[in-house]
Amino acid sequence: MLRRLYDWAMGLAESRHAPAGLFAVSFAESSFFPIPPDVMLAPMVLARPQKAYVYAALCTLASVLGGLAGYAIGYFLTPLGHWLLELMGHANGDAEFRAWFDQWGLWVILIKGLTPIPYKLVTITAGLAHFDLFTFVWASVVTRGGRFFLAATLLKYFGPAIREEVERRLGLYTTIGVIVLVGIIVLVKVL
Repeated sequence: MLRRLYDWAMGLAESRHAPAGLFAVSFAESSFFPIPPDVMLAPMVLARPQKAYVYAALCTLASVLGGLAGYAIGYFLTPLGHWLLELMGHANGDAEFRAWFDQWGLWVILIKGLTPIPYKLVTITAGLAHFDLFTFVWASVVTRGGRFFLAATLLKYFGPAIREEVERRLGLYTTIGVIVLVGIIVLVKVL
């Protein structure tokens, strides 16, 4: 079953609809969707390494636009912003995140945007905190672009060897991925 799922993901990555899907997932992940765009970006770059930077740019653009949507949710639709934070396990996170923005400001965006911690937490709370929009946008471009272009570069140059290794030991790497994902979820809940 795992092999079929992997083959399906790689087939989707090679389809003509893949860029639109990548854009949609990248946009949605920055404001409300739980799946990071890396799950589409990686197989797309592995399938077409010559388009790695096009995909990274598309991912960055969509992520920043989605970040603006998340910011708008926090800024203009406060009850929805609170509800989304609650849904993500941060029912009382508003005060904590506001304190982070008050103390660290720009660094919250720059550091959190590079990590696998859901970026929507940053975007919604930046809006709730009424963080400076101009700073939010340029920091989002830098941090999200840095993350996606780094991933695309690594996959472009080391991807074929990585792909061969993953295909050979798919079960092992899936188990490791699940453990890492659970660890990240626990870390996010603790923070």
